[in-house]
Amino acid sequence: MIITGVFWGTWFTLTRSIESFSNSEFLHIGQVIIENVALPMRFILPSGIIFMVISLLLFRDKKSFYFYCGIFSFILLIAVLLITLIVLVPIDNNIRTWQALTVPSDFDVIRTRWKNFHELRTFLSLASFLLFSASAIYDASVSRNKKMYHP
Repeated sequence: MIITGVFWGTWFTLTRSIESFSNSEFLHIGQVIIENVALPMRFILPSGIIFMVISLLLFRDKKSFYFYCGIFSFILLIAVLLITLIVLVPIDNNIRTWQALTVPSDFDVIRTRWKNFHELRTFLSLASFLLFSASAIYDASVSRNKKMYHP
């Protein structure tokens, strides 16, 4: 939930309107956001993946459709991690060093790539969250039903 919330918040507030910002505005906003999330997300995203693995290992009905929803959710979150590490972190590392006067000539192309991968990552994380939530709710109901009928 926290992972998706961070990405959703960025998409909702920045990514959707990125073209309306001047280069210097984008740099300033981007640099501040990068500074705010870089360190915490180094812990939040891996922790989310670890907790997801643990919950899948403890899942009660491993032959159910909902267990496979959890597995697919995990795969989507790994894709989110890969997009972050392979595409977005290198762009963010470059953005951190730019000044308004040192923006590269292909800035619009870089900004569009940044936007597209942010959107992809956001919606993959949202899909992962929804699938994992369905999986967790199902597993909780299985546990509750077993307690009700098997004291």
